[in-house]
Amino acid sequence: MKNNWKKFGVAMFSTALILGACSDDSGTGTTNNEEEAKTFKIGVTQIVEHPSLDAAYDGFQKALEDAGIEAEYDVQIAQGDASASTTIASNLVSSNVDLIFANSTPSAQAAASATSDIPIVFTSVTDAVGAELVESMEKPGGNVTGTIDSHPDAIANTMKFLKEELGAKKVGMVFNSGEQNSRAQVDAVKAMLKDMDMEVVEASVATSADVKQATESLIGKVDSFYIITDNTVVSALESVISVANDNKLPMVAAEFDSVKRGALAAYGFEYFDIGYEAGEMAVKILKGESKPADLPVQIPQKLIFTMNKDTASVIGLDIKDEWKAEFSE
Repeated sequence: MKNNWKKFGVAMFSTALILGACSDDSGTGTTNNEEEAKTFKIGVTQIVEHPSLDAAYDGFQKALEDAGIEAEYDVQIAQGDASASTTIASNLVSSNVDLIFANSTPSAQAAASATSDIPIVFTSVTDAVGAELVESMEKPGGNVTGTIDSHPDAIANTMKFLKEELGAKKVGMVFNSGEQNSRAQVDAVKAMLKDMDMEVVEASVATSADVKQATESLIGKVDSFYIITDNTVVSALESVISVANDNKLPMVAAEFDSVKRGALAAYGFEYFDIGYEAGEMAVKILKGESKPADLPVQIPQKLIFTMNKDTASVIGLDIKDEWKAEFSE
């Protein structure tokens, strides 16, 4: 009888070993398939809807899709209201999302103020350090990182084109002075033009409804326009385009989507691309491969000169071969 019990015990022990071998190698009791099948909850906060920001969000989603990440998106738009961004950030934190995608400087600032725990990946931000989102571009620190919408050569190349090719001396800039990224860009242009015998003439706005009137106020004072990545102004870009075209003035922009909509030219990049690059960073975070603090903030990877032939025709400008421009469709 004793031997039978011993045999029974050995059999039971062997069965337990076999069952254990069939379970997940990690010993957590969760199979690899179950881990791979996890659906992440992504909170999306965006200051306003316009083609550039929308393209960045599309790129972000595509990067996660290409990486095989299953995700549910809680998308909330602030409709240009910074205070609404604060409310949205609080709502996303309360929802306990796995990651926040912040699309614009005000959106990223609000999210960073709302949580120091949930990972935040931003894009469409011009000056991440100045906006106090990260400690430095190379070492973000904290729970925030992402991609910026400013290339170090873009402004210099644009101003050189305006001066040397179009003979501009007074550049009109319409912007929302309440947006930190906009103020930073305007100040950068002003500093650069001091050494180029050119000057900036400013017109500030508070809402998109102010854009046309502000642009009209510069007529007679400027010989060109430069529209930066200002969310308020870009959301009403057609107002600037109509005033510039009616007065035969060149209006250059800081990114490609504005050229597609009617700006004359831009040294820029695709917002889809910087959104995609931000998505790749999010993938590393969601997979546990990296933390935001360890992922350097990225600049746009490609800078290209593009022009709008129709707009050039409207303002009576001949496009020169030596400009080596690509053309918007």
